[in-house]
Amino acid sequence: MYAIFESGGKQYRVTAGDTVDIEKIDTSMGEKVELANVLMVVDGDQIQVGTPTIESAVISGHVVGSVKGGKITVFKSKPKKGYRRKTGHRQKYVRLHIDEINLGT
Repeated sequence: MYAIFESGGKQYRVTAGDTVDIEKIDTSMGEKVELANVLMVVDGDQIQVGTPTIESAVISGHVVGSVKGGKITVFKSKPKKGYRRKTGHRQKYVRLHIDEINLGT
């Protein structure tokens, strides 16, 4: 059984027991998390697709930690003007361990 859920404008495919990095949410280490934006659940040959979400389905897990993504370098310049700016960015993620996928039926 696997499910596809949406968080932070991105979609993730998970099964029970997976560890996934999602966009930073306000949680602390070891805290339980329930994700209700479940878009699709596949259980063997049974497929449930939400319109846009499945109302009764919930993905539950707990926070394992927080991590940072890779560094992205941003460089701006304007020719013949001497304008140059170099900055960087590292996105913060929350690492979740998926405990179970509950269909709520």
